[in-house]
Amino acid sequence: MLGGLGWPEAAVLLLLALFVFGPERLPGIAQDAGRTLRKIRVYLKGMGDDLKSELGPEVGDLDLRSLHPREFVRKHLLEDDDDDPFAMSAGRRVALLPGEPVPWDPDTT
Repeated sequence: MLGGLGWPEAAVLLLLALFVFGPERLPGIAQDAGRTLRKIRVYLKGMGDDLKSELGPEVGDLDLRSLHPREFVRKHLLEDDDDDPFAMSAGRRVALLPGEPVPWDPDTT
C-alpha cells in the first residue's frame, strides 16, 4: 500500500469514507478517484517520454528512478561494490597477486 499505510489504517479510512459519503455515493467517488489516478499516471508517463525525447539519444536511456534519493542512498551507501577491487568493507580483505606490492599511502601514516 502507500508508504506507512497498512491494512488496518486502510480499513479505518474505508469505514470513515463509508460513514462520511454514504454507501450510495462511495462507489462513484471511488470510480472518480481511480479515473483521476489513471489520468495522472498517463500524464506523468507522457511527460517522462517527452523529457527523454527532448534531451536526445545520449540521455534517452536515463532511468529517472535512479535519481530518487532513496535509490541513490541504497545504491551508493548500502550495497557492496563488487566492481571496485580496492573496496574494503568490514571483514573483507582484497587479495593481492603474487609479487604485487602492498598498497601504501604516505598521507595516512
